Amino acid sequence: MNGNSSKPPAWAGSGSGGYESGSDHEGAGGGPGGMRKPLLVQNTGSWYRMGSRQSSLTAGTSSMAIMKESHVSAFLCTLIVALGPIQFGFTGGFSSPTQDAIIKDLGLSISEFSVFGSLSNVGAMVGAIASGQMAEHIGRKGSLMIAAIPNILGWLAISFAKDTSFLYMGRLLEGFGVGVISYVVPVYIAEISPQNMRGALGSVNQLSVTIGIMLAYLLGMFVPWRMLAVIGILPCTVLIPGLFFIPESPRWLAKMNKMDDFETSLQVLRGFETDITSEVNDIKRAVTSSNKRAAIRFQELNQKKFRMPLILGIGLLVLQQLSGINAVLFYASSIFKAAGKLCSLLVNFFYIYLQVLATGVTTWLVDRAGRRILLIISTAGMTISLLAVAVVFFVKDTVSQDSHLYFVLSMVSLVAIVAYVIAFSFGMGAIPWVIMSEILPVSIKSLAGSFATLANWLTSFGITMTANLLLSWSAGGTFVSYMLVTAFTLVFVILWVPETKGRTLEEIQWSFR
Repeated sequence: MNGNSSKPPAWAGSGSGGYESGSDHEGAGGGPGGMRKPLLVQNTGSWYRMGSRQSSLTAGTSSMAIMKESHVSAFLCTLIVALGPIQFGFTGGFSSPTQDAIIKDLGLSISEFSVFGSLSNVGAMVGAIASGQMAEHIGRKGSLMIAAIPNILGWLAISFAKDTSFLYMGRLLEGFGVGVISYVVPVYIAEISPQNMRGALGSVNQLSVTIGIMLAYLLGMFVPWRMLAVIGILPCTVLIPGLFFIPESPRWLAKMNKMDDFETSLQVLRGFETDITSEVNDIKRAVTSSNKRAAIRFQELNQKKFRMPLILGIGLLVLQQLSGINAVLFYASSIFKAAGKLCSLLVNFFYIYLQVLATGVTTWLVDRAGRRILLIISTAGMTISLLAVAVVFFVKDTVSQDSHLYFVLSMVSLVAIVAYVIAFSFGMGAIPWVIMSEILPVSIKSLAGSFATLANWLTSFGITMTANLLLSWSAGGTFVSYMLVTAFTLVFVILWVPETKGRTLEEIQWSFR
């Protein structure tokens, strides 16, 4: 990966700094230069408790020797918590392929099913409000474990539903779990990742969401809706036991003043032969600074030192939804509804498949090229694509539907929509979540991050609810409005969004002071 690489292994008696439970004084250890060996035998309630004890006795010849590379453990942790975003995506993709079957089996009206589809957003907003305080008081792992339970119960309620009561209750429970997951997962990944891989691992969050949507669409074409709901239980069913095998966020442990557990967790994440002294010192300084202040209240977020991180974190997540991705995908699928359900589902699957591919490319590039350049390319591509679609709609109104020009314009609009979806997934889909998790200071992360997640869900709900109304008013005008948003986003990124590639979380947060 590009950027500042993590320090090379330097075991020779050093590693975690000469600190004792929050002390800021060096020289307490027994290693060279006053440093002591990293703590490898503390019980932090995870898989590495016994393995780390063994590794300290066998000098790296134990089963834990595979953790020599700093990124291996963080990568495996990311794969486990990525089951949460897969659940997130599966919930979002469930309603589209199952609409006709659910309406027929339960005798629902279109409006009743529309309520079912939108209730996940309502539940997610409640989950977003609760997510910050949950992550603050019971930790990142504990929050994900709690979020998995309503998801499982929600899918069970839907699978056994005989009327709207169980259907609606299940959707609300799923939404609550998804709201918590959407905040906690990117924060956890950012806090455990080495600085030179944080962007790539953070982008796995959005990649997993798109994979979840794709799986729901793909399976929904072949599996009955009740069975699809049962399949929806699987990600969180695997996530719960998986959480017992990964360490808690070292930064959260440090903030809770669990310093021994903090150093153990960080050593496991970076590898047992990696010198973590500098990173330990940076985290402790940041946590000591934040712990000197009383708990931040909502009114205090307007302080100058917090203003820019809040504007960037919340602004990018709101602009992500205001760019109209949900409305554009809604329009793209509505074009093919007249051609039949299967054709419409195949088109939706095609667009989701494009999102998966483009997000995968972003995951590979984000730590090589940087966040800013990908956001600039993404928003510029979205602006040009939306402009093309808008122009096509205005011109089509003056052209006969039987003419060759009308057919050409229709093809141009479809190509432009495909280009828009790819451009969105190339940057604006994943990177706003990465940046939000990177730039919010530890002292306000729970409150501000929860508010940013709520703002994202609220904006998504508003765009989804108004899409049909706006498109029926003026398709061209609708795409112009979204284009203006993406053009503003381009300017916003160029003028204000900093590059965070290759910098530690503490360096990023100190830069705003």
